[in-house]
This record gives sequence, C-alpha cells and structure tokens, in this order.
Amino acid sequence: RLYSDSGCVSPSTNTVKVKTFCLFFCHFIRPPRKTDELFSFVLHSLGSLQTNPLLYCDGATIKRNEETGDIYIARVIHGGLADRSGLLHPGDLLVEVNGNPVGGLEPEQVIQILINSRGTILFKVIPNPAQSSSSQKPVYMRAMVDYSPLQDSSIPCPDAGMWFSRGDLLEVVDQSDGHWWQAKKLPCSAASCAGLIPSASMLKSKQREQWWCQPLQGHVCIRPCKHSSSSSSSSSLRASAMTLIGCGPVLFEFGSMLCTESFNGSVLSVSCTSCSPLSGALATPYEEVALYQRPPQENHRLIILVGATGVGVNELRKRLIKLNPSTFQSPVPHTSRPIRAGEQPGREYHFITKELFEYMYGESKGQLYGTSTDAIDEVLKRGRMCIVDVEPHSIQTLRTKKLKPYVIFIKAPSVERLRQTRRDARIITNYTVNRAFSEEDFVELEETSRVIEARYRQFFDSVVVNDDLQDACMQLSSIIHQAQHEPQWIPVSWSRTDE
Repeated sequence: RLYSDSGCVSPSTNTVKVKTFCLFFCHFIRPPRKTDELFSFVLHSLGSLQTNPLLYCDGATIKRNEETGDIYIARVIHGGLADRSGLLHPGDLLVEVNGNPVGGLEPEQVIQILINSRGTILFKVIPNPAQSSSSQKPVYMRAMVDYSPLQDSSIPCPDAGMWFSRGDLLEVVDQSDGHWWQAKKLPCSAASCAGLIPSASMLKSKQREQWWCQPLQGHVCIRPCKHSSSSSSSSSLRASAMTLIGCGPVLFEFGSMLCTESFNGSVLSVSCTSCSPLSGALATPYEEVALYQRPPQENHRLIILVGATGVGVNELRKRLIKLNPSTFQSPVPHTSRPIRAGEQPGREYHFITKELFEYMYGESKGQLYGTSTDAIDEVLKRGRMCIVDVEPHSIQTLRTKKLKPYVIFIKAPSVERLRQTRRDARIITNYTVNRAFSEEDFVELEETSRVIEARYRQFFDSVVVNDDLQDACMQLSSIIHQAQHEPQWIPVSWSRTDE
C-alpha cells in the first residue's frame, strides 16, 4: 500500500517543498544492469507476490544527471502503481531513500539501497516544477514488425520494455518521449501497465541500420525449382504454384489488372517487396488504426483468402459460394489460355489473347491468369460479398480505402492431421497440377504455411485452421459475417473522409 505526506524541509537556506511517501514490500524482478535508466522500484503487495508472481507492476525508472550528480525520475510507467498513486512524475528529484541522501550516487547504488531495505521504504522527492498534468489521448496502432526489448541494446531500461509481434494491436498511451513510447498490447485491462516501445522514427532507424549491416544476399523468398515430368514427384507442384515460398506466382499490376503467371520449369527472377529495404513494413513499422463499422449504404468489404497451395483455399471459397450464391460471389478472372470444351467466355474466365497481355504487361511466359479490379467492383456494386483467393504478396495491392479488404489466412494443420484428412485428396490448381498428395507435399505444405504466416501476418485480420473442411467453412462464414456487420480495426487512412 502507499501512504503520502506533504511537508517542507530546509536542506539549505531556502525552503524547499518536498514530497515524502513510503512504500511497503518493495521487490525487484532481477539485479539491475548498466543502462541509461534503472528501475527505481516495482510495487506490489506481499499477498500478490505469494499468490500470483505475474502481478508485478512497474513503478518508475531513475536516471543520473552527469553534470550535477542528481538522481531524478526518468519516466513513470503508465498504469503502474506509482502512476496511479499520482506521487511521482518525470523530472522529480529523488533526495533521500530511508534517510540516506542519494545525491551524487550512481543509479546502481540507489537500487542497492532499495534492495537492502526491508519493510517500509521512505522516499523524499522534490517535485518537478515544470511537470505537466495534461493526459495524452491514446493512439491505436498495428505492429508491422517484430520487436524484442531483450535484443535491443539501446533501450534505456530493458525490464520496462514490451515485446510485440507483427500484427499485434497496440494502445500507445504516451508519446512525450521522441524515442521511446509507452504502450499496451490489446486486449488489456484498464489497470494493466504499459511498456516501453521504440517510437516509429526510432524503430525505422533501427531497421535501416540492421538492413545495411546484413551481408548482401539473394531473395530469401525464392526457391529454385526444376521441372520434372514425373506426376508422382512434388517438383511439378513447386514448378507451378510454389516457386516463390511465401509469395506464390508472380503478381503483375498495370492499370486495373492483377495477373499471375504459370511456369514451365524456369526460375523467374523478381523483385520481392518482403526482402527490400524499401518495403512497406520497413517504411512503416506501425500502422495507425481505428475501429470501423460498415454503414449499410456502403459496399461490402472485399474478403481475401490467403493460404499455401494445397491447404484448401480454393475449395473453401467455392463451398461458401455454393452454400449461399445470392450472398457470395467471386469475380471472373482473365486468362490467356485457350478456351476449353464446356467453358463460356465471361463465366469461367474472360479469355483474351497473349498479344493483348503482352501489350498490357510487356512480356509473357507460359499462360497468364489474372483478376481485374473492375471485375471485383462489379461484384460489390451488385450488393454481393466478393471473395477472392490471392497470393500473399498481392495483399498490399488490394489494401485500399475503396475495397477495405478483410484478410483471412487459411492455415495448414499439423503434418499428422494432413495425413489423416488429405489421404484421398488431390492437389488441383489453376495451372497443370492434378495428382495425389505425397508425404513430401505434407511437409512442404506445413512449412510453406508457416513461412507465409511469419512473413505476412501483419496483414491478417483472422486465421482459420483448415483441419476439417466443413468446420472450417462454418467458421469462415461466421468470421465473414462479423467482418461485414461488427466493428473491426482498419487503417485510419481508410476511415478518413475525403475533403
């Protein structure tokens, strides 16, 4: 518990207002390390320590003024006991601890006094006269990168740091420090403590430094493939739809066409945004978001399904449309391949010539498949929910204010479960593959699914594990209904009204 008492003392000829307060049962997570800032204390009750050791709540950090030797409060952790008590503020001068003057001491020595103290601990603090009482409005952001404070040598206090993974939603509660913000991971309780995270500019600088310190290397997302005529070999699968691990077939975007290309045994050299220092994630480590609920008069949000080839994305899309064709619909794609028996132009595909593709894109290798954004717009204008399955690297192209896409990752189950559920299934793609699954396919499917999730999960709004096709379809239908009719987090830029 905290007790406070305000009074005046006269350490010099001038009267100085001093705040005096005491703490019971001060505890430390670990011995302090040599950093710019050190924890002054971590506050909790003895009962909490015995019943739930995870209830530690950060108090504040201290720092030494190298010119004067004064010890002052560097920052107060938002949501901690010190913050809720209102007794400490950044810039407050720490005068004494249990009657021991701390002026001129190193922060490690102050921490040691606290460690050696037992029972009640008395602090004397001179308030910072310039302290501001204004509270900041929280800002909500989605992390576009991973961060670990224990691997960051520049963080002023690693114990106060907060780790996060790409895709995590963060409530940034304090941006007063230009280098280190305070934030909470959502969902969280109102009483939870914030942690230190790098500011956007700080994290961007770190990423740039790390990138240029790396040795020059090729695109890690490209896996070379060799064509094989054997239908039993999984190399034919890699030669068509899995040439780019985590990226899939190449995406072209010119005008309003999104186009993919099938391969015939050759390795295609492409520039991959996930490996580039100028990629969107590197340029924007945090994406500001806001809650959005679609007004009834607006078009439905575009539903994007993403997953590794063979995980069942196409089958799930077709099942959803078959179950409710008046609600769900997919756009009609374009292709340069010849029309087949039983097909009708504009039903299965819009059939166009290679020459037209060459005119639009400048090159053509093999057969081209693509979906135009105009075809997506046509479905949405009819009042239908448009569902597309795309390669992961094309998600960013479709993330526009107009479409407001909701991205669902179809994740592969374990290899053991794949053996059970895909024993009699076949690999069928839009290209040339139509054969039974092999053991190598199961292993590669799980690995490809893992790579896609690791690289692109910052864009995923939901994840569905396709363990059982019927259960996954029902879960997918429920998620889509929520995406269209319940509040969801979207980039702030999508919700702003054009002036």
